[in-house]
Formats: sequence, C-alpha cells, structure tokens
Amino acid sequence: MQTASTPATLLASIELSKSTWRVAIAEPGNSKVSQHCLPGGDTAGLLDLLKRLSQRAAARLGSAVRPITVMEAGYDGFWLHRLLVANGIDSYIVDPASILVDRRARRVKTDRSDAHSLLRSLAAYLRGEAHVCTMVRVPTVEAEDLRRQVRERDRLLSERNRHTNRVKALLFGQGIRDFDLRRPRASDRLADLRTGDGRALAPCLLAELRREVERLLMIERHLKEVEAERDAVVEQRAHESPAEARILALCKLKGIGRTAATVLVREAFHRDFANRRQVASFFGLAPSPWSSGTINVEQGISKAGSRRARSIMVELAWLWLRWQPATRLAKWFHERTGAARGATRKVLITAVARRLAVDLWRYLVAGVVPEGANAAA
Repeated sequence: MQTASTPATLLASIELSKSTWRVAIAEPGNSKVSQHCLPGGDTAGLLDLLKRLSQRAAARLGSAVRPITVMEAGYDGFWLHRLLVANGIDSYIVDPASILVDRRARRVKTDRSDAHSLLRSLAAYLRGEAHVCTMVRVPTVEAEDLRRQVRERDRLLSERNRHTNRVKALLFGQGIRDFDLRRPRASDRLADLRTGDGRALAPCLLAELRREVERLLMIERHLKEVEAERDAVVEQRAHESPAEARILALCKLKGIGRTAATVLVREAFHRDFANRRQVASFFGLAPSPWSSGTINVEQGISKAGSRRARSIMVELAWLWLRWQPATRLAKWFHERTGAARGATRKVLITAVARRLAVDLWRYLVAGVVPEGANAAA
C-alpha cells in the first residue's frame, strides 16, 4: 500500500525473445497499459524507456516514481535482471509455470497477452498476494558459476552413456556381444574382432567404431577434469565458504560421497529453508493429494522442484539403506517393506528420500546427526 513516505510505482513487464523485446508499462494514476517494442538486446533503449516514463509520471504526480520490472525465467538467464538492479531498478523474475491462466476454452497466447498477464501477476504480488505466482530466487554470479560444474558433469555422463550404447548396438548388429570398452587400447582391439559369421569388421563400420571410441576417451578425460576442478574448489574454499563447508560436512556421513554432496549443496542446500515442508517441496518430493468432497486420491510426489536434486536424493536413499542400516530411517523402511519387492519398495523409497532430505537439512543447519547414523568426527 502506498503511503506518503513511499514513492509511487511504475510497473513494467518485459516479454523477451531473440529478435524483439515487448515492454508493457502501467503508469501510476493511469488505467491504460502502454505497449512498447524494442530490438532484442537493446538494454540502453530499455533503460531509457523506463527512465523517461518514470520522469513523466513523477512530473504528473508531483512525487517520486519507482520503476519495478518483471520478466519470465527462461533462456536469457539472469544477466538482464542483474543489469536492471545495478541501475537502481527493482526487478523480479517469475516462474512462468506458476502464473494462473484462463482454462475455460482455448487460451489466447501472444506476446501482448503474456505481457499483460505478467503485469497483473506483479501487481498482485506487490499487494501482498504471495501465492499468486512464484518468484525465482536469483543466485549470485559465483553460485551460478559453481553450479556449472555439477551440470556439465551431468551432461558428460549422458553423452558417455549415449556413445557407449551406440558402440554396443553397432557391434550387437554384427553378432559381437562381449567387447569391453573399459579395457585399455579398445580402439586398437577393434580390428581383431570377428562377426558372428566369422568375418572381420567392414572398413566403414570399423572407422565409425574407432571414432565413437575416440569420443568416449575424450569424454572420460573431460569428466576427470571437471571432477578434479570441483574437488579443488571445495578443498581450497572449505574454510571461507559456507557452501563448501557443507559439502565436507555431508561427506562425513557414511554413504554420501563427494559427487552426491556437491550436487545437493550446489542445487539445494545453498538456500535457506524455513521448515521441512519447504525442503520437501523444493526437492519435488512432497505429496500431491487430490481431495474434493468424498474423493481422496493420492497422486504421488509433486516432481515440481529441482530435478537434479530429486534424482540424486533418490539414489542417495538407496545408498543410505545399504551403508546406514542402523539408522531409524532404514529400520522404518525395512519394517514396512518386509519381503516385498518391485513397486512397493519404489514407492516407499521416495518417502525415505523425502525424510532423508529433511534430516540432512537439519544436520547442516543445526548439526543434528540423523538418528543412528554413522558419522566421522
């Protein structure tokens, strides 16, 4: 609510695309929304537009006017947000999936309508309706940069699996089932292979396989480089950075390695959570019931949070059962599953992952070691 001590606000939504930026502006005291088009990437034009319209509104009202902008999170990243903040402009980034839309019929979607929708969401959010949309927490430049190590490693693993499967598929098509790519000098041993009907590999196929193996070797080298850089950063900054200290703290728990600890901290535990519900929600492990009248259906976990954090937490839950069998959480799982196999265990492991995420959060924030856990001093 505007008071005598707070300036009026000029609201601006920015619809970003590669070729054009569409800016919708709601000036204070004016019920109409003006639309402005700028060339994509024209930051000078955007800053000038916001300054010019703010000054015009201030002259009309006789008081200061504060510009506030909003844009959707997307491929443009956070650089424009940081530029606006550096120029004294309040900026918000909204999760586009959280914006309410009309579901009655076919929904009109244009840059113009999207800009108006962003303005309405921003106005409601500033009025105190915090649940009307979800605003993205913009990471620092340093935190965003360190997160690249985790994500690059994830991409390299996917590429390695893709090339490995390609080599196996090519050889299987020739009746060769036992070729081990992990053995040294794999490229040199390709020429000695014989197909299922006793022939040597055809020249073009042999050349293709050698190139695939070379790509695999390059990916393996890059994986080692990324992991070495990651470990070096953690060791060098463990005494000055809370994030790196949390990584080493997680590694003290048996069953949690450097890779899992780094992913959890870079993707999730660098944030401040208020309670256990926020932790479960961010990981996408919170339940999503469908309840109305006499209908009460459980739809499973929401999967609305960080995909990487959720994936590593489920993997960690299985490892926790193996390496921390004396913990309360592991005993809880085994009591409920018994001799069950398959779907029952898969459903309950998500509950273990959710509870484990909360336990690890409490361990990092308050130093509370999970009950029964084996932790190094």
